Amino acid sequence: MLNISVTRNDHPKQKPADEGVLGFGRLFTDHMFLMDYEEGRGWHDARIVPYGCFDIDPAAMVLHYGQAIFEGMKCYRRADGGLQLFRPADNLARMSRSAKRMCMPELDEETALEGLRQLIRLDADWVPHRDGTSLYIRPTMISMDVGLGVHASKKYRFFVILSPVGAYYKEGLKPVSIYVEDEFVRAVRGGVGFTKCAGNYAASILAGDVAEKKGFSQVLWLDGVEQRYVEEVGSMNMMFAYGDRIVTPRLNGSILPGITRDSVLKLAVKLGYKAEEARLDVHEIFADAKAGRLTEAFGTGTAAVISPVGVLAMKDEKVTLGDGGIGPIAQRLYDTLTGIQYGRLPDEFGWILPL
Repeated sequence: MLNISVTRNDHPKQKPADEGVLGFGRLFTDHMFLMDYEEGRGWHDARIVPYGCFDIDPAAMVLHYGQAIFEGMKCYRRADGGLQLFRPADNLARMSRSAKRMCMPELDEETALEGLRQLIRLDADWVPHRDGTSLYIRPTMISMDVGLGVHASKKYRFFVILSPVGAYYKEGLKPVSIYVEDEFVRAVRGGVGFTKCAGNYAASILAGDVAEKKGFSQVLWLDGVEQRYVEEVGSMNMMFAYGDRIVTPRLNGSILPGITRDSVLKLAVKLGYKAEEARLDVHEIFADAKAGRLTEAFGTGTAAVISPVGVLAMKDEKVTLGDGGIGPIAQRLYDTLTGIQYGRLPDEFGWILPL
């Protein structure tokens, strides 16, 4: 593990007075963690510095060829004031898998985790206290070589920034409406769909913008070959409930293996539900919803945790799931998982890392 130097911010920012209006990803703390990589030297110069801009050349390869990956996780404040992280090592391990696919160096996960811990301790006062709030953590890696020509960079920068956040959706836990995208595709097997690379999200923006203008919160992506099988929503994995059976699309290389997805599947079994992965035909999903066989649907992800789906739409067809409200399974999973994350319930899985 590398030694981590610390330079404190002599001009700390004013913290928000009202935690009820935090929003998502608009405010950032006083410090950030950085370390650099160079071929032949490896990872070096691990440091915590005041939050701010860093220089990047207009010919930096990340700006032209898109070698950029990131992660998302949270730090939670317990009722006793203590802080804890949820499965941070799993996020960093996934980042290394993303890096490998994007021909980037695998992360020094030990140093990254220790840097993250020191960074949060330094900015601990930024972790909000209000119920439902948290400190969002954004680790990122970008290529830094200067020059044009499509090939892997030899220099990279890894950095972590922190942002106090409220609920991801303005509606809170109220059910959202989702539009099934049947024209554009986001990812295909053999591509980079299973990674958290910037390009995956860039590819989703146009469809998301169209859906928003139609009055929908998110886009549900279908497979990139037949455009028939359910994959994921832009910022969430999807799950469907048939009574006490929970089904989610099988990982196939084009779907992000979500940390929250994995947590919910394990938690569901612990709570007595049947949980399985399968290939889900979107037309069967609509037919099951109309017939009442499909009782709930919800998304899972770090930002939203659990996001109930009230309406699914495709072309000119709309179906209401259940009674259009929050289903009992989604509510129970949300209450239990957030209970573990905030320290209100015991962690029987070894997911929590206290700070």
